[in-house]
Amino acid sequence: MSLSRRDFGRLIAGASAAAALAQIGRSAALADTSTYRAMVGVFLFGGNDGWNMVVPNDGRYATYATRRAGIALKQDTLTPLTGTGFALHPAFAPLKTAWDEGALSAVLNTGTLYQPLTKSLYQSRPDLRPLNLMSHEDQQNQWQGLRMRDSNKDGFMGRILDKAEKADLPPLISIAGSQLALIGAQKSPLVLPSSGPISRYGYNAASTDAAVVARQAALETFSDASSFGAVTDLTSRGMSSTYAQASAANAIITAASSTVDQHFKNPVTGAALTSDISRQLLRAARMIEARGSLGHAKQTFFVSQGGYDTHTNELGMHNFLYADLAMALAGFYSAMKALGLANNVTAFTMSDFGRVFKPNANGGADHAWGSNHLVLGAALASRKVHGLYPDMSFGGPDDAAGDGRWIPTIAIEEYVGAIAQWYGVSSADLPYVFPNWSTWNGGGRGPVPLFG
Repeated sequence: MSLSRRDFGRLIAGASAAAALAQIGRSAALADTSTYRAMVGVFLFGGNDGWNMVVPNDGRYATYATRRAGIALKQDTLTPLTGTGFALHPAFAPLKTAWDEGALSAVLNTGTLYQPLTKSLYQSRPDLRPLNLMSHEDQQNQWQGLRMRDSNKDGFMGRILDKAEKADLPPLISIAGSQLALIGAQKSPLVLPSSGPISRYGYNAASTDAAVVARQAALETFSDASSFGAVTDLTSRGMSSTYAQASAANAIITAASSTVDQHFKNPVTGAALTSDISRQLLRAARMIEARGSLGHAKQTFFVSQGGYDTHTNELGMHNFLYADLAMALAGFYSAMKALGLANNVTAFTMSDFGRVFKPNANGGADHAWGSNHLVLGAALASRKVHGLYPDMSFGGPDDAAGDGRWIPTIAIEEYVGAIAQWYGVSSADLPYVFPNWSTWNGGGRGPVPLFG
């Protein structure tokens, strides 16, 4: 992967260039990893239809099947969440072991909320709704930035990094490109490719072209320009530190083998997993494995999978997407167990929005609002489904539009905030990380009790 100037500029948005560069390369004492924790956000781009990811498997199934006729899953194919009235899409069978071991939870009807909303308030108070509901870009930005009625220029992971100890290699790592969630006001993340090494943009050490050689020689000189004045020195130290970060990361992600690699295999065929989401989570696992040498007491990862804008052929698309996602997550969980870190690492899904409960005429579902999410990690309270499944009546008390666009009953802050608290974000820092924290922490509201 090559990082362009545009990518770099996006990742330091909200901070001065000098301040951002100054953060890169500052030394820090080796972090204490005895209380290591990591959070791994898995963004499902396009708007995942969580209503076919977590399905009622009790007396409500008949209503589900009727309301979703055309894209409803057959009950005898579902993966039961034993001990509850719910089940997962059949493609999530590889995660059944995690459920049985108490390391998987579901969170129902979660989404973007500015204030708690009833249907009556939704209809009468448009000023209480998040802006531009059901818009891909806006809802992605709200999930990542957590400002529901203001512009989002930074993200919750970047704000967590702002409050973290300085490190030579940033403990905030994206393997899914430049994302709003990563942008903080003070510090910059590490962005890794999902395959291949990090490379300098336009750099070719083997080139014999005179212009290329001259340009590269100039860059090498500039990256060690301490004698040319304070501003040039600051910039050159940023460049040389970035090169050093790339070298350190490359040694980890491109090593011929790692103890975690063997866990990323198809559970049926034994073949190595090759999907992009598998490669991303494998690289996250390698960086976690190297936590001690990196001096990281905590790490935050952003990975993603696209393709969830299922306006057509949802059943077919989900069979493919969910199979890749489930195998990748199962491999990641297995790798964490092998490292002895199953209790120290929590992965969680995010997505633009849910989809309309009533299918469209093309075997798909259109943009909606609330959705269901999965959380993976052995620190979780054992085998829990959190939240309320909506009343499935079209036009009923949970329906914003008459076709099953469910109004969320759990805010993102209550969902992700619970993970942030477990991760170690202090009470004093939570309002900085979650700008609307006071709305969702008090008065009967609060973080979802994910951890036991």
